[in-house]
Amino acid sequence: MVKAKKNSNQISEEYSAKSIQVLEGLEPVRKRPGMYIGGTSTEGLHHLIWEVVNNSVDEAMAGFGDDIVVKLLPDNIVEITDNGRGIPVEKHPQTKKSTLETVLTVLHAGGKFGGNGYKISGGLHGVGVSVVNALSTWLRVEVRKNSKVYAMDFERGKPKTKNPKIVGDAKDTGTKIIFQADPEIFPEIKYSWEKILKYLRQQSYLTKGLSIKIYDEREKGKEKSHGFLFDGGLISYIKFLNRGREVKNEVPFYVEKMVDEAFVEVAMQYTDSYKEHIVSFANNIFTPEGGMHESGFRTALTRVMNSYAKKTGILKEKDGNFTAEDFQEGLTAVISVKLKNPQFEGQTKAKLGNGEMRGITSGVVAEALTEYLESHPSDAKAIINRIILTAKARIAARAAKEAVVRKGALEGMTLPGKLADCSSRDTTQSELYIVEGDSAGGSAKQGRDRRFQAILPLRGKLVNVEKTTLDKVVKSDTLKPIIIALGSGIGESLNLEKLRYGKIIIMADADVDGSHIRTLLLTFFYRYFEELVINGNIYIAQPPLYRIQKRKEIIYAYTEEEKNKVIEEIKKRSSAQENQKDKKELNQGNGNKESEKIAGINIQRYKGLGEMNPSQLWETTMDPARRFMLQIKIEDAQAADRMFNILMGSEVEPRRRFIQTHAKSVKNLDI
Repeated sequence: MVKAKKNSNQISEEYSAKSIQVLEGLEPVRKRPGMYIGGTSTEGLHHLIWEVVNNSVDEAMAGFGDDIVVKLLPDNIVEITDNGRGIPVEKHPQTKKSTLETVLTVLHAGGKFGGNGYKISGGLHGVGVSVVNALSTWLRVEVRKNSKVYAMDFERGKPKTKNPKIVGDAKDTGTKIIFQADPEIFPEIKYSWEKILKYLRQQSYLTKGLSIKIYDEREKGKEKSHGFLFDGGLISYIKFLNRGREVKNEVPFYVEKMVDEAFVEVAMQYTDSYKEHIVSFANNIFTPEGGMHESGFRTALTRVMNSYAKKTGILKEKDGNFTAEDFQEGLTAVISVKLKNPQFEGQTKAKLGNGEMRGITSGVVAEALTEYLESHPSDAKAIINRIILTAKARIAARAAKEAVVRKGALEGMTLPGKLADCSSRDTTQSELYIVEGDSAGGSAKQGRDRRFQAILPLRGKLVNVEKTTLDKVVKSDTLKPIIIALGSGIGESLNLEKLRYGKIIIMADADVDGSHIRTLLLTFFYRYFEELVINGNIYIAQPPLYRIQKRKEIIYAYTEEEKNKVIEEIKKRSSAQENQKDKKELNQGNGNKESEKIAGINIQRYKGLGEMNPSQLWETTMDPARRFMLQIKIEDAQAADRMFNILMGSEVEPRRRFIQTHAKSVKNLDI
């Protein structure tokens, strides 16, 4: 539990100029922002918020402060306030400037480099707030300290005044930072409410008793807010990740322990999912590529589970051991370590490199997991049974793949007969269109550019992979041709170097049936070709919804809004006399139920791809110079997996609740 002003890490109560050590200057940041925040895309933009929040969380982890408030304000302004000790304001002995100015303008100036400011911290190598300052049009910092409020303003990293100014009295301590990201650095400045919620939720889970509140005040009349406070820590996090799933061990495994100067906290639970969800953190910083702490956890899990299964007779000596992959399916785990001198691989901390954390984490988990299995026999049995089920499926799937996939195109045999292949073998240029129906497939084959576009028509009923096993997937008459055509293998044998097409494009009708087919195919790709989704290889073609004609002028519209806009523009160009003539034509009627006329404008609503001839399909949907496609990306894999499980899984109740909750927000429902 974090309590304000409690010195839980045996750190000096004094937080003064002596706590701040300076390593080097700030000049490179604006020239090469990617080195410090990972890029200038949406991820880099949000990293500005993370860095300021991380400093406030560091105060909480050190035992000072328990409240953080984040506000999204108009004009892309962000305000972050905490009730920590407040950044020191007195003159720094090394720079001879205000410590506040030093922290905001000098790279690697902070209390995290051997001073007595922090034992454990998560700021971006100590450069966080100075980098935010450098990449902002302006930044204002207000420090509540010594019963006063000190303020200082900056423009693109440069101070506007020489020293902090006293602007009022303060009853508590803390820091408020307000900044506006610089459009000269970031091409698009648009903060994601969901992305920020996810990050702040994580931070609150990882720091027991830390209250974090966020307010969205960007648009008047559309204000919203959210708050987080979790006393349960990682157990609460595990339950959140597994909400809506069938859990195997009702009592989650949990351990927290300090070893030397390293703190290890782990929670684990098994579910009915086909995937694993391991999220790991070091000093509250998400490590998506894992590292030594995650490696230590996996080692302990494999060793202890095999030992327990043999000890209880569930696993016979002749059966050998469970493999590491047998523990993955259905596993949900959160691993959080806190250490004094973390070593990360890469500027954005994707992987923890401290070798000692492998042994420390492994030892802590092994001891606690052994005790957990002994004291919770029913939960232990449920976990082991889940692992046995995975092991059997692995053996069956491997045999099926060897029989079906490895004897197919991957070994030089014939490609699917219905595949109209392209002549190019350059994966950076080649495209595979997976097309719904023979009619649309025929038009696509005639309209395509044969040099780089391949067409694979779909025939038969698609399998819902969320409700079946891999061995049945590779035998499916509809999915097997896709697997063979891609040439990259499937599942654990996926090899992207053998992929035959750089773009895999799903092209289906813009109706309920087409949406169902797209969903089934996306589920298939997400479950068994996740790397293709992550790498951005999967696309959805966007055929036009309307063909709008005014005499010889033909315009295609892809949305209802676009259709209305085109009609208005055509009307404006028409003279009053022409409009009058068109109204007479309208009164005569044309008898076409799939089209209508508005002031002489003929509007055709396409119900399917088959209604377009080859030339129309090419110019609207397949021509790289004119087509419009949606690239499928997954920013939140856990959320995506949960949604696929709810909508496509075998459990009816979660799907029913989802439909009831979102029924009023449904759009474009065909009746």
